[in-house]
Amino acid sequence: MIKLFSTIMLPLFALNVSAQSVELCVVPTNEFDSSVLTKDNKVSVSALNAQLIQNQTALFNGNVEIISPDAIINADIARIDNNGRQVTASGDVLYRDNDLQVESQGVEVNTDLKLLQMQDTEYQFKDIAGRGSADLLSLSGEQGLRLEEVTFTTCPKGGEDWRMSASEIVIEKDSPFGEAYNTKFYLGGVPVFWLPYFAFPVTAERQSGLLFPNIGSSSQTGVEYEQPVYWNIAPNYDATISPRLMTNRGLQLKTEFRYLFSQNQGELQLEYLPNDIDTAETDERYFYRYLHQGKISDNWNLNVDFSGISDDNYIVDLGSDYYNRADTHLYRQMGLSYYSNNLDFSLQFRDFEVIGDHPDVYRALPEMKLNYEANLGEFIDFNLSTEAAYFENNLDTLPNAFRVHIEPSLSIPYQRAWGELLAEVSALQTYYEQDLVDNYVGPLTESVSRTIGQGRLYGSLIFENTELFEKSEYLLTFEPKAQYLYTSFEEQSEIGFYDTTPLLTTFNNLFRGQEFTGLDRINDNNQFTLGATARLIDQQNREKLVLSIGQIFYLQESKLISSVRDNNRSALAAELDWQVNQRWFLHSDIQVATETQKVERSSIATEYRIDDNKLIQMNHRFIRDLSGEEINQFGISASWPLTKNWHWVGRWYRDAELSRTTESFMGLQYESCCWAIRMTYQRNLSNRFDDTGLRSTNEFDSGIAMQFIIKGIGSRKRNSDILEQGMFGYRQPYVLN
Repeated sequence: MIKLFSTIMLPLFALNVSAQSVELCVVPTNEFDSSVLTKDNKVSVSALNAQLIQNQTALFNGNVEIISPDAIINADIARIDNNGRQVTASGDVLYRDNDLQVESQGVEVNTDLKLLQMQDTEYQFKDIAGRGSADLLSLSGEQGLRLEEVTFTTCPKGGEDWRMSASEIVIEKDSPFGEAYNTKFYLGGVPVFWLPYFAFPVTAERQSGLLFPNIGSSSQTGVEYEQPVYWNIAPNYDATISPRLMTNRGLQLKTEFRYLFSQNQGELQLEYLPNDIDTAETDERYFYRYLHQGKISDNWNLNVDFSGISDDNYIVDLGSDYYNRADTHLYRQMGLSYYSNNLDFSLQFRDFEVIGDHPDVYRALPEMKLNYEANLGEFIDFNLSTEAAYFENNLDTLPNAFRVHIEPSLSIPYQRAWGELLAEVSALQTYYEQDLVDNYVGPLTESVSRTIGQGRLYGSLIFENTELFEKSEYLLTFEPKAQYLYTSFEEQSEIGFYDTTPLLTTFNNLFRGQEFTGLDRINDNNQFTLGATARLIDQQNREKLVLSIGQIFYLQESKLISSVRDNNRSALAAELDWQVNQRWFLHSDIQVATETQKVERSSIATEYRIDDNKLIQMNHRFIRDLSGEEINQFGISASWPLTKNWHWVGRWYRDAELSRTTESFMGLQYESCCWAIRMTYQRNLSNRFDDTGLRSTNEFDSGIAMQFIIKGIGSRKRNSDILEQGMFGYRQPYVLN
């Protein structure tokens, strides 16, 4: 009977506390030794003085301790009647069990009535930072729990920055909900919120109800208030319905539906704004997204990612939890895949919701790929790669096309601890059937068959040196790499561009041997690629420095018209990752044109990091020619605690070419062990599209937001972290292990 108190009281706040991602106050509690509890439903009583009256009543006085199978009660005075079925204790009563301790002026237990009552209580949970008081606590085995004039807080004693109080809390037996009446919330002793009635979950199961609201302001939406409502439909179904009121836009409805099975899961998001008051047309605006991931059997998987929006500026104007304002397309994909030890197969339908003016984008409806691998004896490997795809386009002036590609290859791999050797020959057979418009005049033809042969020799060595640095604790490795690649030539101007774009000249791309993604253009090659990688490895086998450099040397000019080569050597490509010490990190990559000796592309990022919350990162990006424009941008991101409770986060990016700031963000957070407040300011390019489908490069959007968090009262989702906001796009500037 005594144990029933904690089993009902604890879930009242334990569910919400566990939902928090922040650390709560550490509240000291008296140690409880469960090994002293009795067994076999026996009750043990000890005291300085004891008196037995007519074998019916036992009186105990002075350091009374009552030990049951579930709990311990200490008191000054205790009385036991009816052969132990009724217990009354008073004078500095202390109740303790595995989950809870309660201080009270009196306790009454009646096992016949299954009733426990305590007056003037101060309770405190053992494993969570929850505590409070109640004038009267009444617990009945038939009716449940009733608390009068009850308070609760997660703050330590003497530092009640926040608390809640209620005139009455009732939790009926076997009910998943409790009911609170006349509830007030206090901040610093000042009442800030009042509810005449609300219900709350008292079990670890998900329950329907209100979640924390989102409040903010921006130049696009104005002042906004979003109130999520959670609906627990079934153990494997739930939904969140979020009305969102925006002073500049109107009332929007956001919904999310989720499902979960043993081998399948998915979610559906719908957002609808019936009347945007900020636009002249007052058109309806919407967003939808369906995501599914699942297994059909042990080897078969099905994946769906399908999204759409009403207009190009929807994400820019109204924001999105799933896409970024800089995105150029939304996914519309469905794929069926099969995996085994030797055979992989995939069937994909790849479409896009294009944002902006990009009518020439092709979609693959469908695209099938099959890869087969086998060992032909001890030394020879066989690989067969095949692909069949149908490409569609919305423009009447561009053709649709069907493409089949078959690529068998034989290779002789040889790998040892000192290096690697590889010899490979391949045949690339591709067939196109292109649906040209009537009266088409141009280089494309309806049927094209292309056959290309390719041979490759690749080798790398690993040299180790432990004596380069005297008394060094590091191992230095040097790994030279060389590749000869020959690819036969076939003219391909009769083939359109469906999934092909030029590749960047990075160190990793040097050894791919291709200048393009996709299959529409395969350049002819007669070339050597030379490269080397140096690594500095400590005694724990961790890479402290990795430096790579390489270049392609063309033995003959490319005959392919689409080739981007302009001399007999590619750009010199180099990459550096360096952990200078435990706090400084550096990453850089660069491509230098060999003819002009000018830097074509470069990026550098350096970071000073003490821990996850204390870091400064500076970065710079340069591109000499990107669609006819030069990119020269630099920025700084920082996260730094100002005091024990105050934390600052910021980022700032500037375009040196246009002499303007492109993005700025600042966040300030105060956090104690039981509450937190977060304030943010942000200004960035709006990236809105004009009537012609082109992005604006001169309009800016700015906004402020404030979030108040009472720790110990959680929500279905984790609270947004100020570091995630302030370090948006942040990446650690190294790839060392």
